[in-house]
Amino acid sequence: MAEHSSLLPVAREAVAIARRIVLDRSPVSFSSKGERDLVTNVDIAVEEAVREFLTRETPEIGILGEEHGRTGPPGGLWWALDPVDGTANFARGIPLCGVSLGLVDGRRAVVAAIDLPFLGARYAAVEGFGAYAGESRIQASAATDLADAVIAIGDFAVGAGAEVKNRARLALLGELGARAQRIRMLGTAAIDLAWVAEGKLEAAVILANLPWDTLAGVLLVREAGGLVLDADDAQHTVDSAATIAVCPGLRPEIMAALRRSLGECSV
Repeated sequence: MAEHSSLLPVAREAVAIARRIVLDRSPVSFSSKGERDLVTNVDIAVEEAVREFLTRETPEIGILGEEHGRTGPPGGLWWALDPVDGTANFARGIPLCGVSLGLVDGRRAVVAAIDLPFLGARYAAVEGFGAYAGESRIQASAATDLADAVIAIGDFAVGAGAEVKNRARLALLGELGARAQRIRMLGTAAIDLAWVAEGKLEAAVILANLPWDTLAGVLLVREAGGLVLDADDAQHTVDSAATIAVCPGLRPEIMAALRRSLGECSV
């Protein structure tokens, strides 16, 4: 919608601020915020700088960030920010990481900006206006044969219940690995989803749904003509348990494989 599109420049500038910090600073301090879950000084610096900018430019819009939670007005519009998606990669000097920022209207993303600082790639979308890499419009893959598909799988679960959850992930790897062209585990939902939108991947199966990780990428995929679903094949929402992004021609095969893999396991 027109009022949403007016906020795209704000989103783009916010991730540009983040990109400069990521490129200028090295991760020199690390702390744990959960089992095998890192946060670095750069994650904190990025979130604080972006929050300061967004609070100044859009004081009427609340912010949900991975590191500092929800702040600001509780209204229908809110920003969802992952300051460094793929922190484990970033901390080891692996360039597969990104900054993800979505504007959410109630329960759906309406503006998205994703920046991959070390890959020189920038993505953006506004609901109803298409998805873009730089200034070029992007389109999801037209593949219809699983044998032609490159599929990203999200990270394995950690913490309580991880053993049961990971049985489903291992089963899914067996299902898809036996039939797809290739399986990839990139370690960042922002790249998984951006690359499905761009047609570099045919699907990304993420058996989790943290708003700061996924909401910007979900909009990119949908605006590029792809589908984003929950594990039960329903349309993905903020409240979904999983995030399954797939090109339309492979929806039946991917979702059937997921159903078989989940079996009696809880995700």
